[in-house]
Amino acid sequence: MAAIFVATMKIKDGKKMGEYGAGARATIKQYGGEMVFRANKREVLAGSSDVDAVVIARFADMDALNAWHNSAEYQAIIPLRDEAVDMVLVSYETPS
Repeated sequence: MAAIFVATMKIKDGKKMGEYGAGARATIKQYGGEMVFRANKREVLAGSSDVDAVVIARFADMDALNAWHNSAEYQAIIPLRDEAVDMVLVSYETPS
């Protein structure tokens, strides 16, 4: 089964977010993932939201997603991520 992650973000530093985003995209690609969706919040239509942006990426399976997340390459940019954004990162396994 394919696996995805959904990242919701509250941006703290736009410049650092750009640096983190470039690094994250490179590591995702390196581990066989692909960006599916990336967007900045425009308008809250119902309920409330304090996030500024959302990203969705897809991997072949949960093993590949976990290999990416646990990789030395991705782990190395987590300090930059923490300076750039407050992020919630959740993985999901898609139905077959």
